Amino acid sequence: METLVWNTEMMVSGIVLALTFLAIFTEGVHHVHRVKCAMAGAAAMIVAGQVFHFYSPEDAVHAIDWNVVFLLGGMMTIVAIMIPTGGFQQMAYAIADFSKGRLFLLLALMGTLVTVLSLLLDNVTTVVIFGPLIILICKSLRVSAIPMLLAAALLSDTGGVATLVGDPPNLMIGSAADIDFNTFIIHMGAMVAVAWVLILVFLRFLFKSELAVTPQPMDLTEREPLSDPKTWYGALGVLGVMVIGFVLHNSLHWEPWFVTALGLTALAFIGKDIDMEEAFAHTELALLMFFISLFIIVGGVEHSKFLEYVGQFIIPFVERDLLMATIILMWVSAALSAAIDNIPFTAAMIPIILGMEAQGINVTPLWWALAAGVGMGGNGTHLGSTANVFIVTISEKMAKDAGDPSLAITPGLWFRKGLPVMLITLLSCTVIMYVFFDFFSRPIA
Repeated sequence: METLVWNTEMMVSGIVLALTFLAIFTEGVHHVHRVKCAMAGAAAMIVAGQVFHFYSPEDAVHAIDWNVVFLLGGMMTIVAIMIPTGGFQQMAYAIADFSKGRLFLLLALMGTLVTVLSLLLDNVTTVVIFGPLIILICKSLRVSAIPMLLAAALLSDTGGVATLVGDPPNLMIGSAADIDFNTFIIHMGAMVAVAWVLILVFLRFLFKSELAVTPQPMDLTEREPLSDPKTWYGALGVLGVMVIGFVLHNSLHWEPWFVTALGLTALAFIGKDIDMEEAFAHTELALLMFFISLFIIVGGVEHSKFLEYVGQFIIPFVERDLLMATIILMWVSAALSAAIDNIPFTAAMIPIILGMEAQGINVTPLWWALAAGVGMGGNGTHLGSTANVFIVTISEKMAKDAGDPSLAITPGLWFRKGLPVMLITLLSCTVIMYVFFDFFSRPIA
C-alpha cells in the first residue's frame, strides 16, 4: 500500500470539515441553525476545492447519495399525507383504552407501537407523530407524561436501528456498503430485540413511582373520529406493499428510493382529495438539505484524500485485531453520538471504512458496529438524536403551558435515565457481537 504524504489539499479540506462540524455541534451556543452551518460548509468546500484543484461542483453533485435523499423525502411525504386522516390518533387512543389505567402496560404498548413504526418510518417522524398524542393521553389520565415521552424516544431510537429505513444513519451505511433490506434486518434484528426488552425492563424500575400512580378515567369527549378512512386504510395497504418491496428490492433490482416513490405515487391516486402541494409543503426540506450539504462536505474531504490519510493510521490496528477494533468502534460511535448528533459522525466515518475496504480489509463487522453504536448511543443524552431533541422541546412547552417546571425533561433528567439505558444496551450489543462475531464478520454478498 502506498503511504500518503500530508499536503495542502488535505489540510484545507480538513480545516473546512473541522470548522463546519464544530459549528454544527455548537449550534446551541452561537444559535445559527445547523442546516445553515452545513450549507456554508458545503459552499466553502466546493470553492476551496476549485481554488486548490481537488474538488468541483460536478464532483459535489456526484458525492450526494441521492438514494438516501429521495427515500427520506418520499417517506416524509407519505407520512404527511397520513397524519391529517386522524388514523395515528385512533391507534394511540385504542392502546390507551386497552391498557385500562395500567400505566406500565400503556408505556409498553405505546412503546411497542412506536418501535414497530420506527422499523419503517424514521424515528424522528415517529416521535413527531406520537409525542403530542402521548401528552394528550397523559393529560386526560392526569398522570406524568415524562415516562411515556422518554420511552417513546428511547424505543424509537432503538427500534430504528433494526432496519435499513428505520434511521437516517442506516440509510447512509446501507447505501455506502450496498447492504440490502433483508441483510440489514437479519444482522441487526436480534440485537435490537434484546436491547428493546432490556429498555422496557429498565424503564419499569427507573419510573417505578411514576408508574404506580392510579390514573383518572379518560375523557372521551375530546376525541375526533377518523376523518379520511379511505386515505388512511389505503396508506396502510401501501405501506404493507412497500415492506414487501423493501424485502424484494434486491431481487427486483430496485433501489429502496424507487420502492418509496412507487408507494407515494400509488397513495396519491388512492386518496383523490389529497392536496399534493400541502403534502410536499410538510416534507422536512431542511433535513434533506442538511444531508445534501454533509454529502458534499465529506465528498470534498474524500477527494482531497484526507480521510484516506487518516485511515492509513487505523488500518494496522484493524488488521491486527478486527474483533477489538469492531467493539472499540461501537463504543466510540456510541459515546460521540451521545454527545453530538449521529448523522455527521456517520457521514465522516463511512469514507474511512470504505478506504480500508479498498485496501483489502474485511470491514463488514465495522459496518454493523457503526450502525449499532450510533443507534444505541443516541439514547445517552438529549442531544443524541433529533428525536430526543424534539421530545425535550415538546416537554418544555408542556411545562411552560402548565406553569409547572417539573413537567419538563431536563438534560440532567435525560442523562440520569437515558445513560443507564445506553450502557446496558451497548453491553448487550457487545456480548452479541463477541459471541456471534463469525456471523457479523462474514462478507456481505
